[in-house]
Amino acid sequence: MIHAKNIHKFYDQLEVLKGVDLHIQKGEIVSIVGASGAGKTTLLHILGTLDKPEKSGKETSLTINGENILGMNDKALSKFRNLNLGFIFQFHQLLPEFTALENVCIPAYIAGKKPSETEIEAKKLLKYLGLGHRINHKPNELSGGEQQRVAVARALINKPDVIFADEPSGNLDTHSAENLHQLFFQLRDEFGQTFVIVTHNEDLANMADRKLVMVDGQVSN
Repeated sequence: MIHAKNIHKFYDQLEVLKGVDLHIQKGEIVSIVGASGAGKTTLLHILGTLDKPEKSGKETSLTINGENILGMNDKALSKFRNLNLGFIFQFHQLLPEFTALENVCIPAYIAGKKPSETEIEAKKLLKYLGLGHRINHKPNELSGGEQQRVAVARALINKPDVIFADEPSGNLDTHSAENLHQLFFQLRDEFGQTFVIVTHNEDLANMADRKLVMVDGQVSN
């Protein structure tokens, strides 16, 4: 599903990623842990096509579902990201002026999908996530856990192959975090998505099929 080879990243003179090699199977839930500054979020952003690795002397490659990511131009990459990848962040990034339903629909609208079909699918997702009664509420009318579930529905609306999550439960209370963690496994079993999760939460990290530890810009199993 995801193959990364010789991934490097510099910020000014600081080498944040030092030749990361990675292989993640379809349907696998992988957690990435490590101390602050180890390169976890940088790696997640590169795997999720939000950033690009540096060119180095050795061959660098990144393929997702058989597609050569580094060979795409910006337009093709944006389309691929929209249709194939979903993102969940610590701060859910919901647009405050829109309802839960409207926030969930946005990626599908960007993809050019029909509004009527998109709304039906969004309502199904929100109902599945226990938010069927909250579809017309705006983010400031929802609890933190509810807002994060809206963000999960938004990540799922285009039926992506991979969900990338960056500290998804970092802003939630213990009960909401536990519910979110269980939800990831439920979604994987229901829809077959692959999950790549950066987290400081040891419980979530240890629940994953595989835990990768980042130390000084490199990955170990």
